[in-house]
Amino acid sequence: MDLGIAGKWALVCGASKGLGLGCAQALAREGVNLVINARGEAALAAAASELIAVNDGAASARGLNRPKIRVLTVAADITTEAGREAAFSVPGGPGHDFDMVVTNAGGPPPGDFRDWDRDAWIAALDANMLTPIALIRATVDGMAARGFGRIVNITSSAVKAPIDILGLSNGARSGLTGFVAGAARSAVAGRGVTINNLLPGKFNTDRLAATFAGTAARSGKTLEDVRQAQRASIPAGRFGEAGEFGAICAFLCSVHAGYINGQNLLADGGAYPGAF
Repeated sequence: MDLGIAGKWALVCGASKGLGLGCAQALAREGVNLVINARGEAALAAAASELIAVNDGAASARGLNRPKIRVLTVAADITTEAGREAAFSVPGGPGHDFDMVVTNAGGPPPGDFRDWDRDAWIAALDANMLTPIALIRATVDGMAARGFGRIVNITSSAVKAPIDILGLSNGARSGLTGFVAGAARSAVAGRGVTINNLLPGKFNTDRLAATFAGTAARSGKTLEDVRQAQRASIPAGRFGEAGEFGAICAFLCSVHAGYINGQNLLADGGAYPGAF
């Protein structure tokens, strides 16, 4: 399926590895120009080279003759005003005129809520609620003026089924979820702009490994025992892969997804037991 977004521009945050890179790869296959952001310059440079190769391979496999995509890197902390400005002012980029924005920031550390002070909560809110809102605010009106826009926030399955040791994430991401529920249904919805949240369950990422390590430390179980128990709890019988997560993100960014708006799409291998 042609997603109809070749030649457009996307900002993908946290794109040097994990789920962010999976999203960037899927968009690159569709011929989307990219501004990718993360804190590590070397990892970003490696990701950029990989994304160009992914686009070349996809174009060749489909027999397409289209211009090569542009991949620009911004090594900065997107949770700061300076980091966001760097993404909007990168030479050769679209400025604030992105057609797609994929917000993504590493989740706050696991732990016991009794140990978290105000600074820990503010850091979680900055990364997982206020930064996505700032990126939406900076781009959504331009999208509406041009008649097309897609914003995808990578949040967490914990929004639907909170995890006790991830209280900082539960709280901050739930705040973003409430904001999006209202913003997505504002006047921009009738002008070709959608805002959705994509909720990953257990995917093979560094974040998952850190969560398992925390669980093992608190329970006294071995790391492998924790991994096996978690895997067994998933009806699919496995952890997810970043590539399949990215494919969902790319579809949400496509011209075919214009009637999906204000939704929380869960990708968790069937782990969530509820009907709604």
